[in-house]
Amino acid sequence: MKKKAQFEGWPLIVGLALLLFSSQAIAEDFQQQRQALVNIIKDDVLRTRDFLGQDMLDERVLDAIGKVPRHEFVPESERLYAYENRPLPIGYGQTISQPYIVAIMMELLKPKKTDRVLEVGTGSGYQAAILAELVDSVYTIEIIEELSRQAAGNLKRAGYANVHTRTGDGYYGWETAAPFDGIVVTAVASHIPPPLIKQLKPGGRMIIPVGAQFMTQYLVLVSKAGDGKISTQQIIPVRFVPLTGKH
Repeated sequence: MKKKAQFEGWPLIVGLALLLFSSQAIAEDFQQQRQALVNIIKDDVLRTRDFLGQDMLDERVLDAIGKVPRHEFVPESERLYAYENRPLPIGYGQTISQPYIVAIMMELLKPKKTDRVLEVGTGSGYQAAILAELVDSVYTIEIIEELSRQAAGNLKRAGYANVHTRTGDGYYGWETAAPFDGIVVTAVASHIPPPLIKQLKPGGRMIIPVGAQFMTQYLVLVSKAGDGKISTQQIIPVRFVPLTGKH
């Protein structure tokens, strides 16, 4: 009977060992997929260098892309495609942005580790997580309440304690947390929202898609000089969902 008792726990031990091995294998596979994605982004940057005016990105940006688990920020049904270099649906007519575009936006922002950054359009929380790897604190606003809740859960599960989320109309920014060293807008607007310009620090940068939903859109770099003077530069054609709200 004693020998039988010794063997009774083996199936559980073996099952746990197999589960652990499987989890490690999955994690390693995702890591390999992220590195492959980084290499694809590098190639895309080379192909679009005439638009960007450069043929490589900051290693900090690429490291962030290679670290953040994009599969944690997409619906279960889309996880198989999480590391493809394309947008993916996240529900409510919204998408998670193409990783190449996320990387370009981060590059243009020129984030510093001490920065405070505002993101307009949280979506699933993926771009906020990338920002969280690059700056001190992120304030992100999502107008769709259910997406905002999901994103907060995604970010908490992924361990990003330096991201602050709220539900609201991002057109008006986050006045109580302003001013910001940088602002990133992840939906296309017909114009640059004046409240966001006001909340941008002198010396700060804003990255925003400008245009119309079914017409030409451009990623625009907005720079605010030390004296408050605003300059803009069109960077590259893009396609984003529209910025919504009462404005």
